[in-house]
Amino acid sequence: MHYHSFGRIGRPVSNIGFGAWQIGGSWGSVSEEDGRKALNAALDSGINFIDTADVYGDGRSEKIIADVLAERGGARPFVATKAGRRLDPHVAEGYNFENLEAFIDRSLKNLRLECLDLVQLHCPPTEALYQPETFAALDRIKAKGKIAHYGVSVEKVEEALKAIEFPGVESVQIIYNIFRQRPASLFLPEAKRKNIAVIARVPLASGLLSGKITRDTAFAADDHRNFNRAGDAFDVGETFAGVPFDIALEAVEEVRKHVPAGETMAAFALRWIVMNDAVTVAIPGARNAQQAKANAAASDLPVIGAEVMEAMAEIYRNRIAPHVHQRW
Repeated sequence: MHYHSFGRIGRPVSNIGFGAWQIGGSWGSVSEEDGRKALNAALDSGINFIDTADVYGDGRSEKIIADVLAERGGARPFVATKAGRRLDPHVAEGYNFENLEAFIDRSLKNLRLECLDLVQLHCPPTEALYQPETFAALDRIKAKGKIAHYGVSVEKVEEALKAIEFPGVESVQIIYNIFRQRPASLFLPEAKRKNIAVIARVPLASGLLSGKITRDTAFAADDHRNFNRAGDAFDVGETFAGVPFDIALEAVEEVRKHVPAGETMAAFALRWIVMNDAVTVAIPGARNAQQAKANAAASDLPVIGAEVMEAMAEIYRNRIAPHVHQRW
């Protein structure tokens, strides 16, 4: 496992982390037992960065993390959570001190902590990132000792660039994978210049880049890959990275041609992400211990050669970019 500094915070984190959305909900049936085993397997593999949110299973994800860490004892991993999506309606005005403090207090209880390592605004409306009072509220909560650091999780490159204009923002979580390459052209260099930690989410495009999904794959009714394909529940870019399903499956077959013998496509796709040295950590999810171990193994894969990297760029330009590039 490879580690490097988490931006200005300076804490060493593994370049492959653990995304805890799947053990919370919206991915079909994942038992608490399987969720615990997945998280333990990730930690046993050297992963020391966990990303969750208060809305993942309405706190279920945070509580599972708290249970596992209490049972394990020892040095604690870096645990990042998110706040804001509990707002109803989810509007920019809701990103105020009172609401954010209430959400953070709930996460503190769920995670059994007195101070959260990192809180990220959870894909807020764009307007919230133009409100100085949004970040002033986080500064007040930080001054009270309830959060150590804060950042943002965003949908769009433009939102990421706006957020890092605020000096208190120390991390940005953004979708970045073989099917969503736009962040590399402007945002990632700027984040590196400012020493902003970058968390790459949806790294496997909701499982498409595992190479295991086919046109006949059935998804459970409570799996977002079933109910959010058209963006009915939240931003469509969160599901299959926003790429039309049939087009994405064709592109997956093109990617498959370049996966080295002996490597899984999922591990290859994760290695592709961390080839960019502006990325601090990629956060694949896992439904079970086997998936968690396989994800962690991506950290130690060989460097991907320039010819294959160019092939991935060409697949994106020709097959994917027309559908996603200007949207996010």
